[in-house]
Amino acid sequence: MPGRVSTAAKWLFRGAGVRRHNVAMSTTRHELLHAFDLLLAPERFKDYGPNGLQVEGRTTVRKIVSGVTASRALIEAAIHAEADAIFVHHGLFWRGQDGRVTGWMKQRLGLLLGDDVSLFAYHLPLDAHPELGNNAQLGLKLGLVAHAGSGGRFGEHEIGFIGARSNGETFSNAKALAAHAEKELGRPVTLVDVPTARPIRNVAWCTGGAQGYFEAAIAAGADAFITGEISEPQAHYAREMGVAFLACGHHATERYGAPAVAAHVAAQLGCAHQFIDIDNPA
Repeated sequence: MPGRVSTAAKWLFRGAGVRRHNVAMSTTRHELLHAFDLLLAPERFKDYGPNGLQVEGRTTVRKIVSGVTASRALIEAAIHAEADAIFVHHGLFWRGQDGRVTGWMKQRLGLLLGDDVSLFAYHLPLDAHPELGNNAQLGLKLGLVAHAGSGGRFGEHEIGFIGARSNGETFSNAKALAAHAEKELGRPVTLVDVPTARPIRNVAWCTGGAQGYFEAAIAAGADAFITGEISEPQAHYAREMGVAFLACGHHATERYGAPAVAAHVAAQLGCAHQFIDIDNPA
């Protein structure tokens, strides 16, 4: 990568206390893990992979880089940005995957271990946090606010949100909602509209690959459901039940929770933070 400091040289710089960001501002890996766990409460969730510290790096943390997925591109960018820790929604390890360290897994782990960078990953806990999580932050981005109390949540672990526009207005129809989402997220939206156009008052949303939550959203009283992806059954459910379905992109809907949480914790513990968005059309 152009301009990148070699790993050996960076170790020399670190040994001499030379860094581009403020060396006086730092925390420890243990304190960082404790802060993330306290905020996101991963013990509440039965998840698809391990939440928390997935790869152990150096003890002192002066800078956190956040991103959506622990891809090689993000890891390389974080190392170039002189991060000591990376915080993501999609980590490296998932239930049922091949456990061999070859190919892409070797490359990603090699970068992390070679530069002694920690990797923190939180999946469902990051989706669910009521203020800083993916769903809460997507709601802010789209100008949506969840209904008060339990009436504003649905689905397993109450990860899904349901509410209305924060300005009190309604969308004239599903096409107007789709146009609004496209403008705010900066990407095309797949809309399955309903046969009879009607105002959209109650909007349900759940980021990423939450198309399986559509029936729960319908049961919760949604006029439209926003998520990242669509599978074959959802188009039929939408048309038969009269509830619009919007697939707005897995990555596009999950860009907001990781930087919100990482920035919050970094400020709390007194270290630097940078969000790096690696583009993904999915």
